[in-house]
Amino acid sequence: MGNWIINNGVTSVTLVVWLGINLFLFVWFYLFYDLGDQFFYTRHLLGCCSRSLRKQLDKNIDFHKLVAYTIALMTAVHVIAHLLNVEWYNNSRQGDYDELSTALSDLEDADNTTYLNPIRITSLDPQQIPTYLVFTTIAGVTGVIITLALILIITSSMEVIRRSYFEVFWYTHHLFIIFFAGLVFHGAGRIVRSQSNERLHNFTVCKDRIAEWGRIPQCPVPQFAGGFPQTWMWVIGPMIIYLCERLLRLVRYLQHVRYRKIVMHPSKVLELQLVKSGFKMEVGQYVFLNCPAISQLEWHPFTMTSAPEEDFFSVHIRSAGDWTEKLISIMQQLPEGAQGPKMGVDGPFGTASEDVFDYDVAMLVGAGIGVTPFASILKSIWYKFKQSNPILHTRKIYFYWLCRETNAFEWFADLLQVQEREMEERGIGDFLTYKLFLTGWDQSHANHAMVHFDQETDVVTGLKQKTHYGRPNWDKEFEQVRKENPTAVVGTFLCGPVVLAKVLAKKCAKYSDVDPRKTKFYFNKENF
Repeated sequence: MGNWIINNGVTSVTLVVWLGINLFLFVWFYLFYDLGDQFFYTRHLLGCCSRSLRKQLDKNIDFHKLVAYTIALMTAVHVIAHLLNVEWYNNSRQGDYDELSTALSDLEDADNTTYLNPIRITSLDPQQIPTYLVFTTIAGVTGVIITLALILIITSSMEVIRRSYFEVFWYTHHLFIIFFAGLVFHGAGRIVRSQSNERLHNFTVCKDRIAEWGRIPQCPVPQFAGGFPQTWMWVIGPMIIYLCERLLRLVRYLQHVRYRKIVMHPSKVLELQLVKSGFKMEVGQYVFLNCPAISQLEWHPFTMTSAPEEDFFSVHIRSAGDWTEKLISIMQQLPEGAQGPKMGVDGPFGTASEDVFDYDVAMLVGAGIGVTPFASILKSIWYKFKQSNPILHTRKIYFYWLCRETNAFEWFADLLQVQEREMEERGIGDFLTYKLFLTGWDQSHANHAMVHFDQETDVVTGLKQKTHYGRPNWDKEFEQVRKENPTAVVGTFLCGPVVLAKVLAKKCAKYSDVDPRKTKFYFNKENF
């Protein structure tokens, strides 16, 4: 070691310093161009070119599923192949194949190191069977463990389990730790073996001279050794990154979070207004919340409904499972004005909605509680218009909210009323066009609306815009947007179900003009 330092120390230090300087310069100038006001228009111009690339990052959940499906498929192939291998090893052991296979399986191995066929005659088990190999070797035991772990991970990830028994999904999904740990040790048994004396024993000459193995210099007895396990080389990098992320989450968890306000809205929607030192957010971002009073390990994502201009951040939580029901129950039992239980906050994390102000026109589509990222956006717009000279690239916003029941409109209608009044006072009432759709209605709802149709405000929401009954005619809506904005780049944003996402994605493609100078629709979806 000392000789190596003497001979290579200066070179190594020079290389490390050189790499460090280059890394520092890269980060320094990246931040210089990314944060400098003098490069705002340059970033905007170049950002248009990278919009499609950024959108791919928003499909991280889809990529995660694709990787999982690939792992499952390759695992099935791997397991089936090894089961066949064990069968062929056993048949060779029994002498069912040719003379060479039998000879290779019968090789004596006094040191227990140079065998080829893992199913062997030993002093402990003269009639070793394949099952013995599977459950007594490192490769066999770890293979069974990681296969069972993967089966549990996949089955618990089915939508019916995630929706109804989220905790089952959450805890079994963390079996990936056992999966990758087993994967690291899986190759340590060195079951797949290669010839170690191929220079002395040339198979092209000796494979047909089995009887002379060990009797002539040209054909000594072939010897075999297992290969060095390499899986850890591929796993160690991602695992280190994961551990760093867990450490960062722990640091954020330990930071104090104060409750500013706790509000219980209709339809069992809980609003938490929280304050955390040094917390900065952008519109449409989300955070992970952890409540140790419910579970030390579970972290759940929630889109923030507050605006970056506010001195707090808020989330709206709908009762949709055991964890959320327990949290709502705890908050309902608190005395008036009391602080809630300890809350860990990790984030914020970016979403597609961050790009809303990069488009000429934005179509915002929320379904039920999926309105939350757009609450953040509309609040931010309200704050921007309160300034004397607001700087806003977006010139028009179309907002669509689909709900199954009337109560769901109540907690968000107040914000829309403020938006209506503020924009009318400033003479920019056309900036925001919104339509509310009640999808779960009966004839009594419709009759009630017809009786009060002549009233200035809607009977359901109190807004000037009347509530629509049924689902939107998306062809009509897209055609209207294209007609009113003949040369615009339109960003369509959805926070809602997959079925609706497929519909909107098709409409974006259908109504985008092939002429680059005319209307283009870009589809963006929130993914958790």
